[in-house]
Formats: sequence, structure tokens, C-alpha cells
Amino acid sequence: QVQLAESGGGLVQAGGSLRLSCLRSGRTFSRYAMGWFRQVPGKEREFVAVISSNDDRVYYADSVKGRFTISRDNAKNTVYLQMNSLKPEDTAIFYCAADPGDPIEWTSVEGYTYWGQGTQVTVSS
Repeated sequence: QVQLAESGGGLVQAGGSLRLSCLRSGRTFSRYAMGWFRQVPGKEREFVAVISSNDDRVYYADSVKGRFTISRDNAKNTVYLQMNSLKPEDTAIFYCAADPGDPIEWTSVEGYTYWGQGTQVTVSS
């Protein structure tokens, strides 16, 4: 079993920055693709970014390209999402997701097996 725990959310003004962290515990001997999704009330959970199991590929949603950066520290079993130039429309609950190996559909919720509880990000105008 794998557990994911997000941290780093909070309230920030537009134009500001936050760094989210996701600590993966449990089974650690396999390589996992690690992704970030976000959701606002009444809307579907949407893809934000993903890093492949071998760290050789990263993908971003068009809405965050150039502003967000995903990275990971394998020694710490932690994946990060650096968010710069935040906008009010980035306000959401951000979820960390993991899949053993690489998902067939990188940007689909169904491509990931494990999920964290989420961390709230609020961007004020």
C-alpha cells in the first residue's frame, strides 16, 4: 500500500508563489509516476502536472505551463510543485497522485492508483 501526504498549501496574493510537497510512504521499492491534480467545488478534478517514473518526462496543463514546475527528490520520496505567478483562477484543492510505472493516460484521473487527501491553495486578487 502507498500513502500520499500533501503539504504547503495556503493563502497567497496574486503574483505570489507557493511550493507544494507530497511525501510518499509505504511501498517504496518501485518507481512511481507522480502527478498533481486540482479541483474546485462543482467541477471535475483536472490535471496539472506529472513526472514520469524514470524522471525522463514531465507534462503540464496548458494553463500552468511556464508558471509551475514539478520535480522530485527520490531520496526523500517527495515530489514538489513549485507554483509561481499565481492567479486567482489557480484557487483549488491540489491533490497528489501516484501510479506504479507510468499511466497510460497521463492527464486522466483514471490513470492513477493512489491519491492524497489534498491541500487547499487560495489565491486572492
